[in-house]
Amino acid sequence: MSAARGARPPSVRTTFVPGARLPGWAARFGSAHGGWSVSDDDDGVRLLAADGTAALLQPPWPVDGRPGRGADVLERLASLASQPRRVGLLLVRRGGYGIGVTSEGRLLASKAGTRYVQGRTSAGGQSQQRFARRRGNQADALVDAVAAQAAALFGSAPPFEYLAPGGDRTLAEQVLAHPALRDYSGAPRLAWLDVPEPRAAVVLKAAGDACSVRVQVTDGPGGD
Repeated sequence: MSAARGARPPSVRTTFVPGARLPGWAARFGSAHGGWSVSDDDDGVRLLAADGTAALLQPPWPVDGRPGRGADVLERLASLASQPRRVGLLLVRRGGYGIGVTSEGRLLASKAGTRYVQGRTSAGGQSQQRFARRRGNQADALVDAVAAQAAALFGSAPPFEYLAPGGDRTLAEQVLAHPALRDYSGAPRLAWLDVPEPRAAVVLKAAGDACSVRVQVTDGPGGD
């Protein structure tokens, strides 16, 4: 029988779990949902709980010839995520930016700043065109400023293997395409980080998230 019309889609939430804490997280997940079975799928490690709740666990970076060690797939995933690989962070939104280099969830270097870009307006005619030009000029200035700051920080920080962008996709891609970052923009990209305005605390959290297992939990039938 098909699902009732108007039924809400299952809730999906994302969290980040450091490799060292993954076994404990998995044990608590099993206790809360009646146990689980595990499968190693193309898109990650999947836990399917007895009550229908599912968790997709994805490593922070590819194996790249350095697989994790362990007796089972969860132990190997935890080991892989615990490896001390360095990641460059580039987070940008209309209100500011955050740049950093992280390893094992700790910031080795970072900088955050503010830069205003005007939002869209409902004004029409010449006013709308004037606001659009101003917004475009502000966005261009933001891209130039962030690219210069990122090039300076990346040039003085320890070298990194991967790049983790986040925030506003359009602005971040424009920054990464800037000539000032030609030496860094070709680094392999990790999963996108969905972050709010990148103040210092946001950059600190992103440093940990970029080095952690990404966990997407989908509630089973009747889940909250």
